[in-house]
Amino acid sequence: MRAAVSLSFDDARESQLDVGIPLFAQGATHVTFYLTANNIGVRAGDWRKAAAAGHEMGNHTTTHPCSGNFRWSRTRALEDHTLDRIRGEMLEANRIIAAATGVTPTTFAYPCGQKFVGRGAGVTSYVPVVHELFQAGRGWLDEAPNDPAFVDRAQILGYAMHDMDFAELKPAVNEAVAGGQWLVLAGHDIGDTPGHQVTRVSMLRELLEDLRRPSRGVWVDTVSHVAEHISREERRGAAARGGAVRGGAVRSGAVRGGAD
Repeated sequence: MRAAVSLSFDDARESQLDVGIPLFAQGATHVTFYLTANNIGVRAGDWRKAAAAGHEMGNHTTTHPCSGNFRWSRTRALEDHTLDRIRGEMLEANRIIAAATGVTPTTFAYPCGQKFVGRGAGVTSYVPVVHELFQAGRGWLDEAPNDPAFVDRAQILGYAMHDMDFAELKPAVNEAVAGGQWLVLAGHDIGDTPGHQVTRVSMLRELLEDLRRPSRGVWVDTVSHVAEHISREERRGAAARGGAVRGGAVRSGAVRGGAD
């Protein structure tokens, strides 16, 4: 697979619609929006238009539960969740997002990048639930691109892209391109003015201009499209290995038969 870059944005923030959508339309770029279902609100029609324009609508749960050490998440702390409860969060978000946008999410982004429920000896990973329900699950604040031949699609590394200039991000892009890897960029707000959790418009313009250079040979697409391609390659590889094993068994049997 050639190098790929996916841009993703979390929480269903209004700046993604008001600033991001027009920007991405200029470059005919499709990105992934991980919607926190309870944030869709009165902008449902705009999110439906974004989906119709080819952008991916992903699942970011219904209420965005994280560790209760974040005080704003204390009433929905992951420490107090069970696997059934987090599963319900994701299924309810899928229902709300599908009703609002007309599409059912096939990929997921872990709120706060946290992948656990429970406490102490009772802590359990909910990655297996994401694996069951979705084609892929994206992390947060990871520090590397993904190797398409090795990545666990339920735990895709998400590389933060906010609060920086393109010069700061370019080394990660170069690493992915040189290695034929998949860089999944993750952000929140989109704006002209630098700030907390703001992906800068100027940075995005430079990034997209760089990625569109023919000499780069980079595939820029949504998380779901790249994950789907990797999934197909995984199935082809498994089928080829199975055929080789079956062929080896036949050949082995033929040798034994000839020796008897």
